[in-house]
Amino acid sequence: MFTGIIEEIGKVLRVDRKEKSFTIHIQAQHILEDVQLGDSLAVNGVCLTVTEFSHSSFQADVMPETFHATSLRMLSPGSMVNLERAMAANGRFGGHFVSGHVDGTGTLLSKKRVENALYMVIQIPEKFKVFVMEKGSIAIDGTSLTIFDVGEGEITISLVPHTQAETVLADKNIGDPVNIEFDMLGKYIYHMFESRKEVKAEVTMDKLIENGFID
Repeated sequence: MFTGIIEEIGKVLRVDRKEKSFTIHIQAQHILEDVQLGDSLAVNGVCLTVTEFSHSSFQADVMPETFHATSLRMLSPGSMVNLERAMAANGRFGGHFVSGHVDGTGTLLSKKRVENALYMVIQIPEKFKVFVMEKGSIAIDGTSLTIFDVGEGEITISLVPHTQAETVLADKNIGDPVNIEFDMLGKYIYHMFESRKEVKAEVTMDKLIENGFID
């Protein structure tokens, strides 16, 4: 579990690619102070498992499902990435519940500065529009953000100066993909209601008779 509060910007050192998977090597410092083998680290919002590490870098494996579902496949040596350690139980919870299980990718459509804020418009897949609302939470490349505006197939987020400086988002170019994780609580509520609709749809006269509710 993560909070979406980015701790450090890391640098991709090497990518050992196979056809639909790869091992990624990332330079870091702060997040490695207490790292252990098997720890979970979020890389651009994607939960990965540490398989090797040194005092200045770590490596993790990216499986085919992650390869297809996220933008990590676009990374190359020199790419900068958002990094966050799993949430500590004794720490402050400054963002929102982020699982590190990315729902899909969006595309940066535009960005503009308004005073000290940076507005970014991001296209989202149509099937996920049910999970977005104004003032709702969303994680973009692992960064906990509030949805500023909702349009047709797109959302607008606003980056404060700190987020501009401490994450990779402000350096994104138009057309770049971003990893998106929608609010976990919203997804659970939606799933529960959809499941109830399916159960109700399955209640037929034959089933009631079959199970002894009607003679």
